[in-house]
Amino acid sequence: QVQLVESGGGLVQAGGSLRLSCAASGSGFSINAMGWYRQAPGKQRELVATITRGGITNYADSVKGRFTISRDNAKNTVYLQMNSLAPEDTAVYYCNAGCRRISWPPSPPVDYWGQGTQVTVSS
Repeated sequence: QVQLVESGGGLVQAGGSLRLSCAASGSGFSINAMGWYRQAPGKQRELVATITRGGITNYADSVKGRFTISRDNAKNTVYLQMNSLAPEDTAVYYCNAGCRRISWPPSPPVDYWGQGTQVTVSS
């Protein structure tokens, strides 16, 4: 089983920055795509950014130019650098990883989720 542990959330003023980290732990697995999602109170969870193992990124329009997703494959860690934060960015941010058990033939991919970390942006 894969465990995802997030860190880096907190309270920040509008215009400030935060860097979220998510480390995957376990053995006998490989990680393909990783991503960040967020959910504000009363709203559906939405995609923020994704990154493939090869480094191809995808961003929600609302965060393009402000957020940067990156990963360190050796550490099984994905990051989300958030700049120019605004109150509308306030949400619980969740890490996601698409994982496969190391086996032959390859096992079907399974999505794993972190516990979420609160990001609050004040005016």
